[in-house]
Amino acid sequence: MAENKTHFNDASVAGFLQAVAHPVRRADALALDAMFRRVSGFEPRMFGPTIVGYGRYAYTYGSGYSGTCQATGFSPRKAHQVIYIMPGYQDFSHILKRLGKHKLGKSCLYINKLADVEMAVLEELVAAGLADLGKRWLVEPT
Repeated sequence: MAENKTHFNDASVAGFLQAVAHPVRRADALALDAMFRRVSGFEPRMFGPTIVGYGRYAYTYGSGYSGTCQATGFSPRKAHQVIYIMPGYQDFSHILKRLGKHKLGKSCLYINKLADVEMAVLEELVAAGLADLGKRWLVEPT
């Protein structure tokens, strides 16, 4: 069975965020870091080279495939801020409709800039995602 390619590492979260080239994307990433720390209660840790993760959970599927993933987090990509809330958004449409301008992926949310969304609603979404994940898997600090 293939091993996960993305793992937690000891790279500097602060260094990664300060190195974001675009000034608006960098400011948004710093604001997201503060929000994720507050909402999750977890200290961040780099998950792979570009994801800032908060908390972790270990999973094992019925197929026997297992791994460890960040409980929630984000990545300041070139085109978007990518927000990760596992295992997905199918149950959160009542929150998403109040969020503002965004796009959905399978288990992530794409935001161009924080000014496009309601931060209080994003905080609600992150909290709801963590609560939902905690019903399925044990969520722990990284």
